Amino acid sequence: MQVGVQIGDLIPKKEISFQELSGKIIGIDGYNVSYQFLARIRNKGTGKLLRDNKGQITSHLTGIFYRISRFVEFGIKPVFIWDGKPPKLKRKTIMNRRITRAKAKEKWMKALEKGEDAMTYAQSSSKLTLKMVEESIQLLDYMGIPSIKAPSEGEAQLAKMVMEGCIWASSSQDWDSLLFNSPRLVRNLSITGKRKLPKKQVYINIKPEIVELNKVLQNLGITREQLITIGILIGTDYNIGVKGVGPKTALRLIKKYKTNKRVLENVKWEEDIDFEEVFDFFLNPPVINKYEIKWKEPNAVKLMEFMVEEHSFSEKRVENVINILEKRMSVPKTKKTLEDFFN
Repeated sequence: MQVGVQIGDLIPKKEISFQELSGKIIGIDGYNVSYQFLARIRNKGTGKLLRDNKGQITSHLTGIFYRISRFVEFGIKPVFIWDGKPPKLKRKTIMNRRITRAKAKEKWMKALEKGEDAMTYAQSSSKLTLKMVEESIQLLDYMGIPSIKAPSEGEAQLAKMVMEGCIWASSSQDWDSLLFNSPRLVRNLSITGKRKLPKKQVYINIKPEIVELNKVLQNLGITREQLITIGILIGTDYNIGVKGVGPKTALRLIKKYKTNKRVLENVKWEEDIDFEEVFDFFLNPPVINKYEIKWKEPNAVKLMEFMVEEHSFSEKRVENVINILEKRMSVPKTKKTLEDFFN
């Protein structure tokens, strides 16, 4: 299921190692990474989500507990930002995603009946519930990792925090972070490693990438405002886009006509939504100005109760992760602050 604006073909990227991110505060798009976990952490044969002994879904908890603890082990300081109330502009997209999930689930069930590869359809049927989000935030709290709820789009809040220097980079698979003006975007953090291409017996090695907005704009020879226009022409979470206009055509149009007014005079805008309304949302999204980023020591007792007793995780594996967290996130007893975290 595609989400966000599809401008990847235009964007210069640079591979980066986990070691290079050590000591840096990375703001993670909670909804985005949770959907990745739900899509990928499944039974390889049936595509079914992982569940505990009570039948409760645990794929999202597995991803957060084991993958995010790996970030911590590398010295990365994660902060989770969660979406708030979706903007009215997003209603049609949300409705379309529900339809897409329903169709994917139907195809998934039929593929299972026929004994065919069902994984692709299973992944596209992923649904993140409010309960899953609440469980994820609870788990992160026990791990000592802070969560912040945005008033609207998490990526907009992340962009503001990077601009203010409170975090070093946004982490998301969506390119919308750049349209919201995030100076740095880190991609592939949670999906690093060998991955199978959909419906092919081909595997690729995925590595983390860093994208810097100023280099993107310099490389394309455009402004951030013009990048937003390109995104809207292609299609975003808030509008469908202009039929027949892809990334390269959109770039050519904005370079030729320069302004939104002239661009719109030379394309067929058939949407019932106002172009300028979407444009303004990227320029002035709802964000919170006051927030606190505070890490703390992991709560080993609560982690054992939550992961082992409530959700049937391996006690030994949970103990191993707790040891990593305690080692990397311990607060020296002589200190009254958390300034030595991850040192």
